[in-house]
Amino acid sequence: MEQTRRWHDVFWLGTFVIHLVGLGLVLGVLGLNRFKQKNRLDIDKYTYRFMENEAGLTEDYWPLYGVAGGIGTALGWSWLLLLGSRATQMMKVSVHILTTYLAVISVLCFWAEQFFWGVAFAIGATLQFLYVISVIDRLPFTMLVLQKAVKMVWNLPEVMRVAYAFMLVVLLWMALWSFGAAGVVASSIGDGGRWWLLVVLSVSLFWTGAVLCNTVHVIVSGTVVRVTIHGGREAESNPANSLMKSLQYALTTSFGSICYGSLFTAAIRTLRWEVRGIRSKIGNNECLLCCVDFLFHLVETLVRFFNKYAYVQIAVYGKSFNRSARDAWELFQSTGVEAIVAYDCSGAVLLMGTIFGGLITGTCSGVWAWMKWNDRAFMIGLTSMLMGMVLVGIAMVVVESAVTSIYICYAEDPLLIQRWDTEFFNHMSETLHQRLQHRSSRAREVLTHNQLDSRIGELSSI
Repeated sequence: MEQTRRWHDVFWLGTFVIHLVGLGLVLGVLGLNRFKQKNRLDIDKYTYRFMENEAGLTEDYWPLYGVAGGIGTALGWSWLLLLGSRATQMMKVSVHILTTYLAVISVLCFWAEQFFWGVAFAIGATLQFLYVISVIDRLPFTMLVLQKAVKMVWNLPEVMRVAYAFMLVVLLWMALWSFGAAGVVASSIGDGGRWWLLVVLSVSLFWTGAVLCNTVHVIVSGTVVRVTIHGGREAESNPANSLMKSLQYALTTSFGSICYGSLFTAAIRTLRWEVRGIRSKIGNNECLLCCVDFLFHLVETLVRFFNKYAYVQIAVYGKSFNRSARDAWELFQSTGVEAIVAYDCSGAVLLMGTIFGGLITGTCSGVWAWMKWNDRAFMIGLTSMLMGMVLVGIAMVVVESAVTSIYICYAEDPLLIQRWDTEFFNHMSETLHQRLQHRSSRAREVLTHNQLDSRIGELSSI
């Protein structure tokens, strides 16, 4: 574990750095072109064909993004500060109130005659409601896992400081990003052109935010696993520089793997949750079940190569991303732990909290923008929402890192969890036994049903 590490996924490291430098220059140009003076850099001569709106100034819209950054940071820091005392209540609120909040925003969009966004938020509210209904029986176990994860990171104050530091790094990047985004909103290009530019900038922010979140993930999980292996933070065998080693690896040899994984894991994970939720509630509709099963197996194949547990393997062993993801999944499959990993919804609950934080941020900036320029309010509100999600996500990933570390430790050596918390170990073992029994009985049902269908087909053909 402490041997010299090789650099992995260097291509993706280079791609990310080039993207960051190139985009930084573009953002600076976009913002400066309308800072204190319209068309300062004479860029409009290249876009005169697309001019449809009256141009504004960057400083007209930049303060609204400043509000978004401030609110997102306040929500993220509040989450970290309340982690030890109110984390469970905050997560429960996120689960139950998100559907209502999405529905309210949908109604407001229809009232503002923004039918596309009204339908989009209505679909989001419906999917959120259906997902919560489909996993309602799993929430008690999920909340227990999250409570133990909170307990684990709360006893490691140094990892909390890492989250605070990375939130400041994100804020610095967002200052430049929002400067460029404000320049785009202020431009005289038509709505279609501005939306496309903002989509490109948002994809970039999403990747950058995911990279920074997953860097925190690697740092925290590396520290947590090392502390757990050595028997606790106060154990004599525990290395004094666990955090610094994790930080060093995350920012050097493993950074390319983090950049690579950050492109795909979030989207695949979200799709997997939705497919699992739908699959569990289909019943006996064989046609629909066949279609969903095909999609389910496709997603499961992708999960084998892109999953969040790879970051623990990267942190501890310094492997490449694909090998880490494959090894983690094979470890779960071989030990049966995949049964409770699939049953647990902690990642979805934390994502709900992240989305809720982003919605609050976007609503505040969007309402202010609506009072001043209602034609540009949705551009500002939606991009502000993404900023809020990234900032709150930095806080949420601290707990998610502990959750992934718990499952990896349990799969590699269950005694590590038993030594840390015997009662929790017993609960995990009991849940694992129940889930394996459930899968076995379900497999027997499917086999019996198929045999019966085959027998009926043979008799009908006679």
